[in-house]
Parts: sequence; structure tokens; C-alpha cells
Amino acid sequence: MKVVVDEVKRLDALRRYEILDTPPDGAFDRITALASKMFNMPIAIISLVDNDRIWFKSKFGIDGVEQIDREPGLCASAILSNEVYLVENAIEDPRCLTNPLVCGEFGLRFYAAAPLTTKEGYNLGTFCVIDKKQRYLSREQMQMLEDLASIVVDEIEIRLAARKTLAKSYQRITQLELENKELRGQ
Repeated sequence: MKVVVDEVKRLDALRRYEILDTPPDGAFDRITALASKMFNMPIAIISLVDNDRIWFKSKFGIDGVEQIDREPGLCASAILSNEVYLVENAIEDPRCLTNPLVCGEFGLRFYAAAPLTTKEGYNLGTFCVIDKKQRYLSREQMQMLEDLASIVVDEIEIRLAARKTLAKSYQRITQLELENKELRGQ
């Protein structure tokens, strides 16, 4: 699928899902914990790239951080791709040399992210695995990361569909109650 790079439309799509700043969710947390085990990585994150920040819907292996600035952000770069964005050794990768997560105290060395791509082609964020040491992923592992990202998007879609169904049901109940009142002459 081709990535849609219209930032205004991408942000509109992100907001349509009403997922930013929502409470922790056990399903997403289980997926990031599973990814950490599958890839033998200390950190796994489901991130959503907003206008000026990268917000973590779920994170495994880091505590006390809910979001980071969008620039310079690896996730902000990864959403521009339609495949796994891979940084095997960040300290030697020209894309990362000024990134504070690489140069600073955190010491990021490895980053692999599959975009969270909607059926319309908008990359809402990423599913990423991170390490503080140089690592490599096989093609099979990259495919697994893409599969996990697809599962996350499916979960986001299911939640949106459920909210829409509930809203329609509520509207229908309200309409029936009004009709009932009218029939009873109230």
C-alpha cells in the first residue's frame, strides 16, 4: 500500500480514531510485552505521531515517559515509509547523529519500526522495538514486526467501529424515547 504523505489529512485521520491521550489498554500492553520477548529487545512501543509530539499508546521496558517531542524523532521519520524503518547502529547512522536519544543519556543504538498504516494509507504512528546496543533483524523478523503493527491497526479500527455502533445505538434509543413520549402525549 502506498503511504499518503498529506500531513493535514494524516493528522485528521489520527484524530478520527480518538485514541490520543487515552488510558492504558491491556490488549496493546500485551502486544508490546510480547514483542519484547519475541525480538529479545528491552523496549517495545506503540507510538502515535501527533502534530508536535510522539505519544506512546503502549510501552514496554521504559517507565515514566508518556511522550517525546516530535522533532527530531525516529518515529516521525518512520511514518514517511511504507516499510520497516531500520537503524542497526544509530551512532554510525547519519539519520540519527543529532537525535538526543542517540547522543544523550538514553544511548539508543538500535531502532526498528513498522508504520501503523490505516486502510486509507495514513501512517498514524509506529510499532517499534528499541535497544541500547547494536542489533540486526532478519527479513522474517521485519515481517513479524509488520504483522504486529497490522494487529495494532486492527485493534484501533475495532475500537472505532465499536464507538460508532454505540453512538448509533444511543441515538436510536433517544429517538425511540422521544417518539414514545409523543405517542403518550407528553
